[in-house]
Amino acid sequence: MKCGIIGAGLSALTCAGELSTAGHDVVLFDKGRGPGGRMSTRHMQTRFGDVGIDHGAPCFDAVGPDFRAAVAVWRRDGLVAPWPAGGPQAWLGIPDMASLIARLAALHDVTWRTFVNGIMRGARGDWHVSSDRSLHGPFDAVVTAVPPEQAVPFLALHDLEMARTASAAPSRACWAGLFVFERALPAASLVLRDAGPIALAVCNRAKPLRTKPESWLVHANSEWSGSRLERKSEDIAPLLLSALQAALGLPVLPAHEATAHQWRYASSAGIGRAALWNADLKLGACGDWLTGPHAECAWTSGRALGRLVNSTFGGVSVLPEKDGLCVL
Repeated sequence: MKCGIIGAGLSALTCAGELSTAGHDVVLFDKGRGPGGRMSTRHMQTRFGDVGIDHGAPCFDAVGPDFRAAVAVWRRDGLVAPWPAGGPQAWLGIPDMASLIARLAALHDVTWRTFVNGIMRGARGDWHVSSDRSLHGPFDAVVTAVPPEQAVPFLALHDLEMARTASAAPSRACWAGLFVFERALPAASLVLRDAGPIALAVCNRAKPLRTKPESWLVHANSEWSGSRLERKSEDIAPLLLSALQAALGLPVLPAHEATAHQWRYASSAGIGRAALWNADLKLGACGDWLTGPHAECAWTSGRALGRLVNSTFGGVSVLPEKDGLCVL
C-alpha cells in the first residue's frame, strides 16, 4: 500500500512509522522549510554568536506507559534527555527540540516547502495530492496530520462527518517572544509559569547543551494571544519583554535581540478521540487536536491512526465501524 500524509510533525511521523514498519510505502508533504513544526527551534545570529531557542514546545512530558517506552528508545539513541527543571516527567530534544523531529523525519520520504492545496479521489478509488509544486500520487490512502482548521478543507469534499469533527476542535493561539541579552539576567528562577500574560518563560541556561548567550523564550497565554491575533510581531515583542521583566522583578533592560512569533494553531483542548479513519474511502485524520494539547497526545493519535490503516490493509477489522467511519 502507498499512503500520502499531509504534514510532517510528530503525529504524522508516528503514523508513518507504524505504516512503514508494516511494510507500506509512505510519502509526507509539509509546507515548512524543514523539520520541527510546533517543536521548532529558531536559530538567531547575534554579535555574541549563534543562539538556538526552542520557540515551539520548550519540552514535552511523558506520562503514559506506551509513550514512556517510546521515549526510552529515543533516550537510548541520544535523541532526548530528562529535564528535571521542567518537571518530573519533562524531556528535551537533544541538542534541541527540532532535532528530535529531524531524526524521525530522516527515516521517511518527506517533501518540505510543499503547500498542499487539495486531495482528489479518482474513479478507481485511488488518491492524488495537489500542491503548489505538482500533482502527487496515486496513493491507496491519504492522511491529514495538520491543525483542524487546515484539515477541514481537505476533508469536507470527501467525508462531511470528519470535517464536522475537525470543526468542533478549534485551535488556541500563542504568541512566543524570543529575547537575547548581552549578559545573564539576575533571575531568581529560570523557569516561570502563569505570571500575568505569561503562560511559560524559560531561560536557555536552564537547559543542557543549549547555546549561549543569555536567551529567553516567553509563551503568552491563550487569552492574551487570542485577543492580539492580528497584531504585528514588532508590536508584540516589546509587550512580552515588559511582561518578562515584570515577572522577574527586574528594571527595564534592553534586549540585544527581540522578536515574536505567532503560533496561530498552537494547541487544541482535544475532543476525546484518538484518530479518524474512513475505511471505505481510505481517508484518515490524526493530530493532537483530537486527543489533547500535548506532544504525547500527538504521538498517541498518530500511532492509533497508523494501526487503523494497517488493520484495513491487513484485512483485519479491530474497531467497530459506522457508515465506514472508524472512531477511537
